[in-house]
Amino acid sequence: MPTAMTVALAAGLLTATVPTAQAAAGATLPFTSVEAESATTTGTKIGPDHTQGTLASEASGRQAVRLNSGRRVEFTAPRAANALNVAYSVPDGQSGSLNVYVNGTKLARTIAVTSKYSYVDTGWIPGAKTHHFYDNARLLLGQNVQAGDRVALEATNAQVTVDVADFEQVAGAASQPAGSVSVTSKGADPSGQGDSTQAFRDAIASAQGGVVWIPPGEYRLTSSLSGVQNVTLQGAGSWHSVVRSSRFIDQSSSSGGVHIKDFAVIGEVTERVDSNPDNFVNGSLGPNSSVSGMWLQHLKVGLWLMGNNDNLVVENNRFLDMTADGLNLNGNARGVKVRGNFLRNQGDDALAMWSLNAPDVNSSFENNTITQPNLANGIAIYGGTDITVRNNLISDTNALGSGIAISNQKFLDPFHPLSGTITVDGNTLVRTGAMNPNWNHPMGALRVDSYDSAIEAQVKITNTTITDSPYSAFEFVSGGGRGLAAKNVTVDGATVRNTGTVVVQAETQGAATFGNVTATGVGAAGIYNCPYPANSGPFTLTDGGGNSGWSSTWSDCSTWPQPGQSNPDPDPARNLAKGRPATATGSQDVYTPGKAVDGDANSYWESGNNAFPQSLTVDLGSREAVRRLVLMLPPSSAWGARTQTVTVLGSTDGSNFSTVVGPTGYRFEPATGNTVTVALPAGTGLRHLRLSVSANTGWPAAQFSEVEAYPTS
Repeated sequence: MPTAMTVALAAGLLTATVPTAQAAAGATLPFTSVEAESATTTGTKIGPDHTQGTLASEASGRQAVRLNSGRRVEFTAPRAANALNVAYSVPDGQSGSLNVYVNGTKLARTIAVTSKYSYVDTGWIPGAKTHHFYDNARLLLGQNVQAGDRVALEATNAQVTVDVADFEQVAGAASQPAGSVSVTSKGADPSGQGDSTQAFRDAIASAQGGVVWIPPGEYRLTSSLSGVQNVTLQGAGSWHSVVRSSRFIDQSSSSGGVHIKDFAVIGEVTERVDSNPDNFVNGSLGPNSSVSGMWLQHLKVGLWLMGNNDNLVVENNRFLDMTADGLNLNGNARGVKVRGNFLRNQGDDALAMWSLNAPDVNSSFENNTITQPNLANGIAIYGGTDITVRNNLISDTNALGSGIAISNQKFLDPFHPLSGTITVDGNTLVRTGAMNPNWNHPMGALRVDSYDSAIEAQVKITNTTITDSPYSAFEFVSGGGRGLAAKNVTVDGATVRNTGTVVVQAETQGAATFGNVTATGVGAAGIYNCPYPANSGPFTLTDGGGNSGWSSTWSDCSTWPQPGQSNPDPDPARNLAKGRPATATGSQDVYTPGKAVDGDANSYWESGNNAFPQSLTVDLGSREAVRRLVLMLPPSSAWGARTQTVTVLGSTDGSNFSTVVGPTGYRFEPATGNTVTVALPAGTGLRHLRLSVSANTGWPAAQFSEVEAYPTS
């Protein structure tokens, strides 16, 4: 099914088209976006670039157009429109404007541009650099344009980098609902000059069980609202009714029944201060509430939700230019649905569930369109029970972020790890994944991360499309560096196109089954399978059938594959077992299995005593043609001569082993370095090498200081 899915970037428009059996990824949006780099320009195109801290790396499509003053970019209108929103950047500390031309005629209205809300520094976040270079500005044109009309933007009094333009046909202002209480009847000032805070409070108090009406106009609130419950707050449309507030609702609890819709809340947050509740909603709206049709901009977070928000629905909203998350379900979210939203230029995770204090349960992120989160993930699930991430369209993540992260990173306690079934279905990821400067290696487009605890939930990833990831498609990692298991993962149905490095990046122990995953344009190799720390255990990939285009394995775990780099030619003299995961039926004290593959002949593995047979198993990472083994004991003369009886076995799946060389006595002599060589039959191919020891004349246990495997005889 996913193989029929295509991602179209025609005319700079990002859409996802799928067969009728599978819903299209992303939100249904009231506007059409056109990339500046696809337009005609007298300016300079920048990018593509994925380097953290560059202007192009934060742009949609990793490209934009730089306009010096007097230069312009001209779009062809993709649809009828009477409004325009522009994503842009100006140099730090500067401001200016964009003149607007329609079919060569200059409009009286201009678009003000400023760096005021950009260039955010979060030095307390490891790996962060100055970021959040872009901002959004909107304009009602005062006239209609038709599809095919020429709409030009001209920089004035500043250098302006234009990223993308959104063309929209905005409906007229809605009428006041019968029986509603208008905020102006309580003294609110629609000019934006006076303080309307008390008028909003009075209207809410008067309209319990009914509707508070916010007429067209601009209203300034100087402090947050609280005690909001059993009421609807409704505007005339998000282009018509505008509230200027950096803290709209701040309350720890509510009896619920709060419905907020159809107006804009635009703040004045210019820096991220995590101790400040500079959010549209901070805390709780109570059960059975909703937020819809909102335009949220220039806040720290759109909705930071704590307490009881049972069955909350957040749908068809726009989140622009937050300095942190777009929305965070900060524990205790039950039955919450976040769907059909558009999020651009968030300063942290665009959408997050974080199961702090109590688990998020049976909640979902569905059919959202997310672009350009510039410091973290498109969607992040940190713990929780029975969570769904379905049919989202995510593009252009930057530093410290994947398109989707399924993670047990806790940040704080008490944390509730992933449990039950985590459903990740029908998502499309475009140019997602980034270099992590803390790890000094990349993060994949879709990441499963056993950061602080092993993955015990059933993680089901289905019907995924991953296009143009700069690095890997699927990553399995224990981000805390402890090698905790990422297991119980099933990937069924995925289309991977033009991934920069590998399809699967496995960096921790664990297991996943892959089926019906097709890949084209793979940059380096199909699989990078190098669990960390060394000898923490293997990552087992089970072939569920129907896979194609990614069978090769990166051959050198001492190096990271780079985008577009082919797999290094294997060294015919290399030791295939060195540094690979090793396990054993038992070990004595500190003489663990990893000592037999650590490259140090003076350290050694020793099994438990008086319990023959004992075995050591080494996972070579992929099926290899092995022709010769070298078995060692420490070379010190203190180790007397001995004979060990060894059977060599091999397996391709780690479960079914067959005999390669039958039981044979091998003599270890200090005079010859305590080293023996075992020739294997021609045609021997195995991934899992097992040495079963049934006797040792020098000690009542199995012993090896090094087990080396070579592809040459």
